[in-house]
Amino acid sequence: MPAPLKPSRNKNAESFSEDRLPARQHYPLSLGERLYMGAKEIRAWAYYGHRFYCPCCQRSFRKLLPFGVVLRPNARCPKCGSLERHRLLWLYLKQKTNLFTDRLRVLHFAPEAVFQNIFMSMPNLEYVSADLMSPLALMQMDITAVPFGDNAFDVILCNHVLEHVQDDQKAMTELFRVLKPGGWAILQSPLDMNRKTTFEDPLAVTPEDRLTVFGQHDHVRIYGCDYKERLENGGFTVRVDGFIHELDPALVSHFALPSEEAIYFCTK
Repeated sequence: MPAPLKPSRNKNAESFSEDRLPARQHYPLSLGERLYMGAKEIRAWAYYGHRFYCPCCQRSFRKLLPFGVVLRPNARCPKCGSLERHRLLWLYLKQKTNLFTDRLRVLHFAPEAVFQNIFMSMPNLEYVSADLMSPLALMQMDITAVPFGDNAFDVILCNHVLEHVQDDQKAMTELFRVLKPGGWAILQSPLDMNRKTTFEDPLAVTPEDRLTVFGQHDHVRIYGCDYKERLENGGFTVRVDGFIHELDPALVSHFALPSEEAIYFCTK
């Protein structure tokens, strides 16, 4: 097993242990957590059927839950909470990457609970999740000031994060810096492919303004067709993978996947 990762000293970052990543601690579930998990299990059974299947939790449902600022029908898994993009990413990771076979050091920003629980249990991964505020993450971390040395991680996962970050170009260069040569990152963001260039408005500073301008109260931009170029400006070699079009349309419907979303597979 490779030596544990050591966070580098960074005056802009939180103070972390200098000898290893956060330990994989397992605490007894609180009463509230047990009740929450029980409620999700009851809901999963209430929605049981065969029209939809979630590959993340491997459960079948007659329908899925709606989700979104503008509600999308059949979007969210009643059991694990996965959305369309999460199910697509899961299939891609399983079918197109070495995440489940090789010994890898993984940095996961804004971890989804269903993914983190699985990744933390995988013996081939040295895994750390990070977020600026989420209590779910193992580390509190600013994506524009990652407190690790250069070439620290084999894999970086960052799913619908950069649209929330004021200085996204700084974030991209930081992710590139801590990725090992030969490593890979999947950096997904919502895109408006009808826009040639990314749209930003420095006057939209309140949640109300951002909801009106960007469609969500915590977004700071709408990425356009230049998203690949912006990632390349951060140093990455980017392959836009139309993996969704390799899948049987019946499976796309059965898994409730986003029919047009590409995977932005970035390498160093």
